[in-house]
Amino acid sequence: MTLPARAEDIIGLTAHDKSGAKVGKVGQVYYNDQTEQPTWVTVNTGLFGMNESFVPLQNARTEGDTLVVAHDKAVIKDAPNVGHDQHLSESEEMELYRYYGLPTQRGVATDRRSESGRTSREAASMTRSEERLNVGTRTEEVGKARLRKHVVTEEQQVSVPVRREEVRVERTPLTGAERSAAGKHADFSDAEQEVVLHEERPVVGKETVPVEKVQLGTETVTENRTVRDKVRKEQVEVDGVDERRKR
Repeated sequence: MTLPARAEDIIGLTAHDKSGAKVGKVGQVYYNDQTEQPTWVTVNTGLFGMNESFVPLQNARTEGDTLVVAHDKAVIKDAPNVGHDQHLSESEEMELYRYYGLPTQRGVATDRRSESGRTSREAASMTRSEERLNVGTRTEEVGKARLRKHVVTEEQQVSVPVRREEVRVERTPLTGAERSAAGKHADFSDAEQEVVLHEERPVVGKETVPVEKVQLGTETVTENRTVRDKVRKEQVEVDGVDERRKR
């Protein structure tokens, strides 16, 4: 397929070399001032596509979204680093012709710009990264708790009611009949009687009885803690660009 006549149909195509290896995106198209034919394109090469290399369009063709050029990728990447202004100077263009081993053509190459006055080209870009804190939690063993029992002796005092018997003397006057009956046998003699006295005494006994159940358990409480750490981030700086041309 022949090359498109319009710059906007070439800019943004992916350039491949004659063996099919991908070279990069087409950034600018340069036309011959006399023939008004596209003569050169710049292709973004190098790390992150930050470098632009001039590639001749002689014997190039388009296949869908691909621009197939007639030179190897390694040759294109090592092309002379000439300026990327609106015009290629005659000496710059001659240097490129000599590098690619092409016959020179009359007319200085000029890049084709869009109606806004800015070059229709794909902007160079890079990815900026930064670190962020991802804070989580993990469960760690911080200690152990044990239940242990041992025997201690303490003194207890308990008040216990006890009963006892005491001797009490009761005197009851005899009635007439009792006196008469006793008088018939009355005589003086010794006599003796016994009374057995009783009393209660405290008796101490011991028994082991269960009184309560003791067990260990855990509960979860939540508290807030502040985590601090240093993070890195990338900053983008542009070198070698006139401040008036920055947007």
